[in-house]
Amino acid sequence: MRPKGVRRLLVLAAVGIVAAAATALAQRGGGFGGFGQFGGGGGAPIEPNTSYDGRFTFVRLRYGPPIPFQSQRAPWSHDYPTGERHFMKILNEISYLAPHIDESNILALDDPQLFKYPVAYMAEPGRWVMTDKEAANFRAYLLKGGFVIFDDFRGGYDWSNFEAQLRRVLPEGQFVDLDASSPIYHSFFEIDSLDIVPQYYDRGGPIFRGIFEGNDPNKRMMVMVNFNTDMSEYWEWSDTGFKPIDESNEAYKLGVNYIIYGMTH
Repeated sequence: MRPKGVRRLLVLAAVGIVAAAATALAQRGGGFGGFGQFGGGGGAPIEPNTSYDGRFTFVRLRYGPPIPFQSQRAPWSHDYPTGERHFMKILNEISYLAPHIDESNILALDDPQLFKYPVAYMAEPGRWVMTDKEAANFRAYLLKGGFVIFDDFRGGYDWSNFEAQLRRVLPEGQFVDLDASSPIYHSFFEIDSLDIVPQYYDRGGPIFRGIFEGNDPNKRMMVMVNFNTDMSEYWEWSDTGFKPIDESNEAYKLGVNYIIYGMTH
């Protein structure tokens, strides 16, 4: 890790570089930073997983059958692969974690390979469904030390379905509403207020919840929940100028803190 002041300058510079590149692309006729190929238009091919080599790899959890291309109809694939690629570039710039940048892995919940990766991410868990085998394997992963980030969902049905699915994994787990005093918001960047977390398009304020080992907030957090917000939307579109750079920075700071927390707890 680097001194916090230096890290803050680095993240601003790194996002600015990405944004500048996007502006240049648009001026050359590139449009919205690859909207049709990798962005919100969908259709990016699902690439083969990279082999485990000990380096940090962004792991996206899949539910339902595998698909050949990213699709808005497969909610878990939203923002793939641009969101994680941009995020890993930022993480590489501001830390010594040296993650894979252009490669990310997509794993089912019952894949034995999941145990090689301490941090996992799921998009749109409000539409999540799973088998009993997946629930059992996912439970073992979390209890053994795994950390999962849930992001990009909203609404009454999404929450009730998400909670029902997670109860199958951790029936004893209790959600804890988080505030800025939680250690996860101080694991890398100092995030002193959650009121500054911007919304990309959701109405109302974001809600952050966690589940801890033994339901004790003083112990390790196993589950991080971003509800009624979409952190990875900022990652995906940070090179387009659709939103202010300062807002994208806040989304990147959250993500970085989550990864560093998961890697150190």
